[in-house]
Amino acid sequence: MNAPTSSLSATATVVLDPTAESAPATRPLRPRPASLDGLTIGLLDISKPRGDVFLDRLEARLRERGHMVARYAKPTFTKPAPVDLRQEIAMHCDLVIEALAD
Repeated sequence: MNAPTSSLSATATVVLDPTAESAPATRPLRPRPASLDGLTIGLLDISKPRGDVFLDRLEARLRERGHMVARYAKPTFTKPAPVDLRQEIAMHCDLVIEALAD
């Protein structure tokens, strides 16, 4: 007696890429500054649990050392930062530290 065959095993799996990129964009890394003196450091909270705790501590340490700090937060960690938020950070900050926590 033959085992039943499934029509699913004969079909190929198709994976769709929601980014519509045929090749990932590549960007060179910017060189790190020799010093943080006189630079504005942006702290970006991506809105994951406890990311703000990390950034609160980091902000306190940076301010103790006399650095200028600007805080930002994404509305949700499930999506990229809105364009207007990215533009604001780019206009006001020399570098950014992003908090990834859970």
